[in-house]
Amino acid sequence: MNAAQHVTTLGQSLWLDNLSRSLLRDGTLEKMIAESGVSGVTSNPSIFQNALATSPYYADDLARLKAGEPDVERRYEALVIPDIQAACDLLLPTYEASGGNDGYVSLEVAPRWAYDAARTVEEAQRLSAAVDRRNLLVKVPGTPEGVRAFEALTVLGININVTLLFSTAQVKAVFDAYLRGLAARAAAGADVRRSKAVASLFLSRVDTLVDTQLAAIGTDEALSLRGRAAVAMAKIAYRDYLQTFHGAPFAALAQQGATPQYLLWASTGVKNPAYPDLLYVEPLIGRETINTLPDKTLAALVDHGKAALTLETGADEAAAQLAALAHLGVSMDAVGERLQVDGVNSFEASFTKLLEQTA
Repeated sequence: MNAAQHVTTLGQSLWLDNLSRSLLRDGTLEKMIAESGVSGVTSNPSIFQNALATSPYYADDLARLKAGEPDVERRYEALVIPDIQAACDLLLPTYEASGGNDGYVSLEVAPRWAYDAARTVEEAQRLSAAVDRRNLLVKVPGTPEGVRAFEALTVLGININVTLLFSTAQVKAVFDAYLRGLAARAAAGADVRRSKAVASLFLSRVDTLVDTQLAAIGTDEALSLRGRAAVAMAKIAYRDYLQTFHGAPFAALAQQGATPQYLLWASTGVKNPAYPDLLYVEPLIGRETINTLPDKTLAALVDHGKAALTLETGADEAAAQLAALAHLGVSMDAVGERLQVDGVNSFEASFTKLLEQTA
């Protein structure tokens, strides 16, 4: 058993933060499922932009679509939805074996609707119907408008991956929306047992921004906190998760068979080469969580990772580190708000380039 497989025995799911037709047709994804413990897949506009630019398997379909489909966004969907469906089918045995708790593939609503709740709801329903797979998660952003859409979609029974979360405050807002959505769904007499949602908390981007602020402060105390903010934030978010979903707020829904909204660690490839390559993996292994890994980070985990339950340790130290950051004037809420705006803009730029590739 390699370290990645060992991690999954400890109660954490490992999802691949990548998808392309090459991964599917070359058997790479199937091998990762069999040998590296991969039990889900996440995608985003940047991932599909890279897929269309590098995989040789799209050219024929794109030429056909250019001849028959005038709308570039529909061309894009016609290219990538079959990949989503194929990945869902590949992971269906995982989904069924887990009782619907794992084995999901994520597809994102177009980023331009990030600040339009009604359109996000409409687009999520449309994409869900187009993919037509039980183990699909539609990705919506954790903007205030996206959170409102998420609540409405939960009432409707659409399973959601809330993405672009960068602070514990944003995570808490998403948890609260899930509770409200499930409660409304149950009150309407609908079944909540098949409802599934995850909350994707981005990590490496947090350290990149916080480290810049700490370097500008320049004191020994500030510099000693570099590279620690994201892991500390994740540990506190998990503490909030336990208090919410293993406490009074979720008790009545749990009795009706509802499942918690798992935290998903995203942006887990290190951006600072001075940091350990598993900085956002080894300290954050815990039950009822997901880590979505780029190919390189997954390979590092398989090669030299150490698997142990680490997520619930060091919460007091994490809280002290966040308090120290606040004392220095680093506002994690402000960091989260800025990074969320930047994240939406980045995904929208990737989506624009993606559509240009299909034009």
